[in-house]
Amino acid sequence: MQRTIHTVIRFLLTSWILLQGCDSDVNCRNDDGNQVDWFVLYKLPNLRDGGLSYLYMDESTKGWRLSRETINSASGALAYTLKPLLDFYDRKIEGFGYMLYSDQPPKPYVAPSSFGHSKGVIMLDRATGVWLSHSTPQFPTYGSKDFWPKNGNANAQTFMCVTYSYDEFKKIGLQLKFIHAYSYDSDIPTTFHNELRCVAQRDCYPKTAPWFREQILTSVNRRQFHSFAKYRRFGDDLYSGIIVNNTKQDLYVKSWGKMRRPLPSNCTITHHVYNVKEMRLPDRNPFTDTVDHSKWCVTQDAGWACIADMNREESQMGRGGGAICSTDVAFGQAFRGLIQQVEPCNVEGAFSDAHREL
Repeated sequence: MQRTIHTVIRFLLTSWILLQGCDSDVNCRNDDGNQVDWFVLYKLPNLRDGGLSYLYMDESTKGWRLSRETINSASGALAYTLKPLLDFYDRKIEGFGYMLYSDQPPKPYVAPSSFGHSKGVIMLDRATGVWLSHSTPQFPTYGSKDFWPKNGNANAQTFMCVTYSYDEFKKIGLQLKFIHAYSYDSDIPTTFHNELRCVAQRDCYPKTAPWFREQILTSVNRRQFHSFAKYRRFGDDLYSGIIVNNTKQDLYVKSWGKMRRPLPSNCTITHHVYNVKEMRLPDRNPFTDTVDHSKWCVTQDAGWACIADMNREESQMGRGGGAICSTDVAFGQAFRGLIQQVEPCNVEGAFSDAHREL
């Protein structure tokens, strides 16, 4: 009888340890370190507080809220989400893989312009993984637990994290293939999806048309996201050439305001594409696209909203890139509510004022 009791106790202890281990699986995590299906961060520009504050949104917040943490905090959403990678730097464990990719990687890496204009983090184990798409140059810092780059404070940036099952990363690998993402740091086990390993080895890109790919991705909580990816041979703007054809509504696009050859707002197509020039975030003074390096878009009715890789710029028509979109109402309304002014179209019948205030 006593031996049976000891056996049961050992079984319960082992089960408890395994359950505790499950909590450390690869997931998007909020500012409390709790697992969430997805989140979006909007880091604010350095206008009055050092440029480390950020707005946070996930399925439970129903819109933006100002985080109590700073973007570089060891107890914020980014740090908690990146913890499996940062721990892996200290001690490698079996069954974990990651890939960091960026068109502006940290030193000493330099991404050739033949690769996509895209930034992100992939982390996964055999159960779950995260795809963290973002706009911040040199993030995360290479091989360091101090993940936030010092040059990241100045401008506004966006981050979108979604938790997916392991099997979804085969599809994600194909999307990154079309983007032709520049992988600068990776460790993908040989038993993991070849589609990811190929991208990590910088050996994957489309060889034949079509030069773009659309994919529905399903999160662990069964939320659907629409992924759009284009290879450089597509030769057109991501927003007016692909996304607006799917949303079938006028599209407002926020991209970097300091480009050499920006594409103007486009009213020559059925559904117009407008450049967002000024944003107003909750409880903040408005700021312009010249201090906002984020890339996102939202439809007129807020039915679609996307976190994207690309600017509306001539040279980027000839580069790979993509966007991850949601049709969640609160998600779309959160971005639609940020728009203060848009650039008018320079065609007859378009807006005649210098900027259209929304």
